[in-house]
Amino acid sequence: MKNKLYYLLAVLYIMMFGFILYINGVFTEASISMSNLIINMGFLLIIGVLFLISFSSFGQLNQLTDALVFATEEMQEKYDSCQKNLWQEYRQQKDLFPSPVLNAQFAKYQKRVHMHTSSKGVVTEVCPIEEYINEELIDQVGKTYFNSAISGTLTGLGILGTFLGLTLGMSSFSGNDIFTISDNIAPLLDGMKVAFHTSVYGIFFSLVFTFVYRSLMSDAYEKLSGFLSAFREYAAPVPGNTDENMSAMLIYQANMANSLKNMMELMRGNAAEQMKGLEQIIQQFMNRLSDTMSTDFGNLGKSLSQACEAQGTYARNFQRLEESTRLLLDASRTMSDTMNLALDRQREIEAALSRTCEDLSNELYTFHQMRDLYEQ
Repeated sequence: MKNKLYYLLAVLYIMMFGFILYINGVFTEASISMSNLIINMGFLLIIGVLFLISFSSFGQLNQLTDALVFATEEMQEKYDSCQKNLWQEYRQQKDLFPSPVLNAQFAKYQKRVHMHTSSKGVVTEVCPIEEYINEELIDQVGKTYFNSAISGTLTGLGILGTFLGLTLGMSSFSGNDIFTISDNIAPLLDGMKVAFHTSVYGIFFSLVFTFVYRSLMSDAYEKLSGFLSAFREYAAPVPGNTDENMSAMLIYQANMANSLKNMMELMRGNAAEQMKGLEQIIQQFMNRLSDTMSTDFGNLGKSLSQACEAQGTYARNFQRLEESTRLLLDASRTMSDTMNLALDRQREIEAALSRTCEDLSNELYTFHQMRDLYEQ
């Protein structure tokens, strides 16, 4: 019930109004000091006008925060029923909130998202809802620029009433001896009544209004935070991430390079084992031939030696293949580093664009504030 707390302020104002009338003798047979009554009524009427303006802004703020709560609950119910992102349902919805102010801001957000949506329906850039529905909107609807000055204004009115009452009392006070002074005590006391009365209800209303105003704004910020959290979780559009696609391609290239490297090592190991086994077989065969047939098989030995040379040539070709594969791996790593550098530059550009958009948003808000102040 924080959003209804300002009703307490209205009740206290009515009670204070009746109390001031009572102590000035309106409801009793006591003599009425018209100057005191006029000054107190004037001050209370000024405070009443300030309260009416504040109550109007509090009512608009309540309407907006109630709309946020309604949209949050509806969003959560829809998500619980379907368990999927709700943006496809909300991307064309016109009346998401029972509030024209929020619907206007949400329409701007939809237009922003549509500008960054491809023909295939993929969102290419993150568009935060906080740029359109935020604390600045709450402050604007709740007229923070006005209500934040009410507390000091009420205190200032109390101090002004104090000096005004003392001035009225001192202006009626005159005399040079004890007899004339005693005759002028009554006007002085009347002026002091004005001084104390205005100080009391000025400071009293200042304290109560500060408590009520801060409670209302705290409640509004809390409801706004709840809506933003629910929207980010249930309905925020999910952008297509090009960084993830490029990272997947880099991972694929790295896996392919590792596979080539493993195949190369396997082939190199097999070639070495084959050479070693062949040399052993040739040596054993030549030894046996030398033992049995001696020089008759000399030509056969030469042929086998040529076969060994051919096998060596095969091994050298494998080494060249290894070198080519290594160059391919280096080229893949270079391409990977280049793509990572391009990604970093893209992120820097995105950050710069985000800062530029934020600066433009701040300048637009300042312009709107100045235009509102000028219109007022």
